[in-house]
Amino acid sequence: MANDYLKLNKDVWNKRTEHHIDSEFYNNVAFLKGGSSLNDIELPYLQNVKDKSILHLQCHFGQDTFSLERLGAKPTGVDFSEKAIEEANKMKLQLDSNANFICCDVLKTRDYTSNTFDYVFTSYGTIGWFPDINSWAKVIASSLVKGGQFIMAEFHPVVWMFDDNFTEVKFKYSQKEPIIEEELGSYAAKEATFKLKSMSWNHGISDVLTVLMDAGLRIDVFKEYDYSPYNCFNNTIKKGDKKFVIKGLENKIPMVYLIKATKE
Repeated sequence: MANDYLKLNKDVWNKRTEHHIDSEFYNNVAFLKGGSSLNDIELPYLQNVKDKSILHLQCHFGQDTFSLERLGAKPTGVDFSEKAIEEANKMKLQLDSNANFICCDVLKTRDYTSNTFDYVFTSYGTIGWFPDINSWAKVIASSLVKGGQFIMAEFHPVVWMFDDNFTEVKFKYSQKEPIIEEELGSYAAKEATFKLKSMSWNHGISDVLTVLMDAGLRIDVFKEYDYSPYNCFNNTIKKGDKKFVIKGLENKIPMVYLIKATKE
């Protein structure tokens, strides 16, 4: 199982990166000229990162990592996609950045760095790729200094219960069995013609909070939001700046949640 999901999903993200790097969704040309890819949901909890070390898990090709650096942080991005880290390192040269990048399975992060960090950050479409979030939580806890903070913004498990067009509830709120799907194109390149199989899991909120607390983190903040800051789903309508909801489900379902936790 482990080798199956890692190989399948790495192929997905290597292929996605090829299309994402030049996509309108990521608008990388404009990003390289300045600005931030971070959102109003997570930004209030990242206001004190100046001169702080941050471990950014599942960094893709690094836009949020560089955005954290623009806030004054000293970031290290981690991702298992060789193509994504290759592109991140290209951007590092273009930006004359001091950010560090590690290419590895996120659950093996501690094998690749012995450093501990003031913050660990992860966001949007991350934990669904792990069958075992106990191991994920232990990576976070062991990567933090005492008193260090974990900041996480993530799509709500309710969103992942639906089929792609949000016409029916297809999956469980907390899905222990793997969800195996074939997708044409990508959320950031919907016109792309490549088709790849992926394997994911739906983790309920109580599962996420429990594994973090069991790993030694104190939950300080938990919030839910009824919109997505990204137009990455089907059948969306815009209800404000960087606020997208599902047509017919407006104000009816949570779409994102945020956690702020501290290592005790």
